[in-house]
Amino acid sequence: MFLRIDKLQVDLPRPSEADPNSAAVVQELMGGKFGEMSTLMNYTYQSFNFRGKSKIRPYYDLVANIAAEEMGHIELVANTVNLLLDKTVENSDGSGVNPLGMGLGGPYPDHFLNTGLGTMAANAGGAPWSGDYVFSTGNLKLDLLHNFFLESGARMGKIRTYEMTDNETAREMIGYLIVRGGVHQEAYAKALSDLSGVDVTKLLPVPDINSADFPHAKKFMDKGYHRFLYKFSPNDYNQLGEIWNGSQAETGEPREVVNDIPEGGPVPDLTEVPEMFAPNIDPADVEELGKRFLNG
Repeated sequence: MFLRIDKLQVDLPRPSEADPNSAAVVQELMGGKFGEMSTLMNYTYQSFNFRGKSKIRPYYDLVANIAAEEMGHIELVANTVNLLLDKTVENSDGSGVNPLGMGLGGPYPDHFLNTGLGTMAANAGGAPWSGDYVFSTGNLKLDLLHNFFLESGARMGKIRTYEMTDNETAREMIGYLIVRGGVHQEAYAKALSDLSGVDVTKLLPVPDINSADFPHAKKFMDKGYHRFLYKFSPNDYNQLGEIWNGSQAETGEPREVVNDIPEGGPVPDLTEVPEMFAPNIDPADVEELGKRFLNG
């Protein structure tokens, strides 16, 4: 059972103008092979299919709990793409002849043609995300090894996307995901180390670039986000600390299980776009309809 909270995991700055090019690049972090759709669905299906939970409960708690955080990461990427597309009409040529003209000849016409300036479950090239990316074998060591590989590929993608765009909204989100994805990467490395006796954490960082080299990631590291594993449940998944303990691999600071959710920020209220047939609704009309239903 999932509990949804009407917040984002991080407060996203609102861009001053539309940036369809950055929106197109950030799409890779949603629906690419190493995107957030892949991390979410891999860990979710592994948790669904997990056998022998009572015998190796800490490993189940780890995979299931990280899956819950990944749902919030999808929400972050989606809202980032949406914000980067939010002022496309205002930033057109102003003639009113082609109010969606910023999509003409752009890198991602689907944002304009098919989603109402919204996110796609697809990669930066427009290819839909595929369930073929899900890896769930039922073999704990193999699945954890895959998850470490997946998080390493995801970190590569985030770093390269960060280096492709200088948009502050995109970089704020990516900086956060570099740090949080690094926690998941290290958590799977630690789990493999405990399970096998081989210290997989010595491979970190993969790619071999320190997260603190990225200013938008360092600001979250300064808050300790690189050593926190959040427990996204008020009462359950209480054996995370049996894996997430000891010293953080890169900084030597203590790892910590946090029995709370990230501070976060509001979900953006996106601009209505009549050109996309998103009507301008009068709040008084909504109130009147509510009264009719209540009194009807």
